[in-house]
Amino acid sequence: MRALTVEPLTSGSAEVRDVPDPEAGPGEMLVEGLALGICGTDREIVAGEYGWAPPGRDRLVLGHESLGRVRTAPPGSGFAAGDLVVGVVRRPDPVPCGACAHDEFDMCRNGRYTERGIKEIDGYGSELWAVETGYAVKLDPRLEHVGVLMEPTTVVAKAWEQVDRVGSRAWYEPSRVLVTGAGPIGLLAVLLGVQRGLEVHVLDLATEGPKPEAVEALGAQYHSAGMAEVVQRVAPDVIIEATGVSSLVFEAMAGTASYGIVCLTGVSPVGRKISVDVGAANREMVLENDVVVGSVNANLSHYAAAADALAKADLDWLSRLITRRVPLARFEEALRGRPDDIKVVLDLAG
Repeated sequence: MRALTVEPLTSGSAEVRDVPDPEAGPGEMLVEGLALGICGTDREIVAGEYGWAPPGRDRLVLGHESLGRVRTAPPGSGFAAGDLVVGVVRRPDPVPCGACAHDEFDMCRNGRYTERGIKEIDGYGSELWAVETGYAVKLDPRLEHVGVLMEPTTVVAKAWEQVDRVGSRAWYEPSRVLVTGAGPIGLLAVLLGVQRGLEVHVLDLATEGPKPEAVEALGAQYHSAGMAEVVQRVAPDVIIEATGVSSLVFEAMAGTASYGIVCLTGVSPVGRKISVDVGAANREMVLENDVVVGSVNANLSHYAAAADALAKADLDWLSRLITRRVPLARFEEALRGRPDDIKVVLDLAG
């Protein structure tokens, strides 16, 4: 079979290769790969910035945003041939730490977790893949053309769960949310905010094209002005930060209404320095009971929540988020971002 492989920490090593077909072991099912979402993590691995091959191997099969169709499944597993499924990305560490022992491997404390297509386990960027039935999630069959959005939706589902958990420390009744960034994570955060009945605002640099159109189609309000102007106008109770832009991160910390919550989902690049009045930021957060929380990855409960959110969403709107579909053989095109990209998808099924 064909698979997109890379030699981690070696820039320019990505290529489509013929690799042996996987064999489903006990408790596993064999899945025909349909699509693979491309994200910044994949681009960074291809650039040689990080990534870990499976033990004893030089190359890693790339890809963690999966979508496939079951070919064979163990009897009594709850899966059957023809089911539409995605594979979970992370696996708990073998020790395990306390979080992993409670099935919250997204919160692993010792860093010994593994991840499909990222850290020590082959990913889903192949024409066939095997997956443990306990680490696969069935999707509504109607999501065949958009189900590849599942993994980024799990990240957003976790972010909203974290916001709710923080909010529940006292009386909690948010009404306005600001999402910074209108990429896949940001737009899916908008979707879940709208599904919660909140007044949602979005801040992004684009002034035209698919991003403003996608926001407005959900009934949310799109802004392209400066952060300070937007937060003054909106006074958000919650900010979901999905850009990782350092200056926006600090503006978000100071941008909520009193007793506000900022959830950081964007990863900032290292090495860039900005001047920050830490004392003022601390004073404001303390005096207004503000909270800033980071959120990354997802566990099985978040996959279930994401599957439910996608099943409730408008399929035409979800289709707007997939702005390019590229054949596996032309994977390099998918790795090169374009200004109007939202989500780029590799077609694994030809």
